[in-house]
Amino acid sequence: MPSLRERFRNYLNGDNVVSRLLGRVEEKTGIKKDYLATGSMCSLGLYLVFGYGASLVCNLIGFAYPAYTSIKAIESPDKKDDTIWLTYWVVYGVFSVVEFFSDIFLFWFPFYYLGKCAFLLWCMAPFSWNGSHIIYSRFIRPFFLKHHQTVDSVVNDLGGQALNTAENVARHAVKGAMIQSLEAEKNK
Repeated sequence: MPSLRERFRNYLNGDNVVSRLLGRVEEKTGIKKDYLATGSMCSLGLYLVFGYGASLVCNLIGFAYPAYTSIKAIESPDKKDDTIWLTYWVVYGVFSVVEFFSDIFLFWFPFYYLGKCAFLLWCMAPFSWNGSHIIYSRFIRPFFLKHHQTVDSVVNDLGGQALNTAENVARHAVKGAMIQSLEAEKNK
């Protein structure tokens, strides 16, 4: 198995958006891709620890690239990439709900946004053992399979109740409009 440094270099020299972008910057500045990528990651890491608006930057990282590649996946004829990105969005949604309740306490930790960003990058990483796949298959899927029938019945009951409520509201609105119309005719 190649070392982390070798995988990093293979990624930088591969055919991907990051490699092409760094290649253009390398051509203009003369600074090697390795140094540009390492410097960018270090700067981002420091910003996520000390910078103002680290939450926004972290959320943009967790949203922008996955949204872009999700749109590309939708437009491609291959359905495997759709499944990969749907899995990411399910994990991202569950993480966002959990984070809503824990963020009040966790954002006080100095490396919180750096850790959150690393977690989101792991979830969107382009390999089979990425975070989305692991979290979905080990936690979310078993929980879903255990409870989906209960949730389906609750949703169906709520849907039926919402339909009955809407029918009653519409009935009362029509009845009220008819009464007002009749009273308006009497007053003429």
